[in-house]
Amino acid sequence: MNRTQIVELQAHIGTEPDGFWGPLSMAACQKHLRALMPVPHPFPATSFLALRAHYGPPGVESALTNLDVSDLDIRYFGRPVNTVRIHRKLVASLGKVLTEIATGPHAGILHHYAGTYSNRNIRGGSTKSLHSWGAAIDLDPGTNGNRSHWPTRSQMPIGIMEAFAKRGWLSAGAFWHRDAMHFQATAPPP
Repeated sequence: MNRTQIVELQAHIGTEPDGFWGPLSMAACQKHLRALMPVPHPFPATSFLALRAHYGPPGVESALTNLDVSDLDIRYFGRPVNTVRIHRKLVASLGKVLTEIATGPHAGILHHYAGTYSNRNIRGGSTKSLHSWGAAIDLDPGTNGNRSHWPTRSQMPIGIMEAFAKRGWLSAGAFWHRDAMHFQATAPPP
């Protein structure tokens, strides 16, 4: 984002709009998104034990189901997507998020869907990715890369993060300041 966009973002999240994205802006953004999340929070912490207790073991395909998205104009490398594979506990939640996005000002981001379920480790790590539980989704990796700092290098709109936050999903861009394409159904860090 450019300086003008960062000033607009800062004003939106309730921090001083000075155009500098630093620790105060990061904290304000996290506070803003937490305030949108349901109470009590519907999803587990990110520890392996909490994830396993809530979702079961990673990589169990029988825990997944297909969410019908045929009417939301979602695309994967230009091809229409009719269903996304997601953990059965997340169907209603993700369905509401994607419907809100599809009917909002940033609907075009759904033309850059990059996947949900993938039984793999975290990139460069030895622990399982949230994608292994079918509890994560990636959107628009072309402008929101894994190592690109959000919002100074990545372009994920705050409106997308808010749509996910309202259903309890964590935005990696806002909480880790990178990997803004990634959203996961876990509680935010304490």
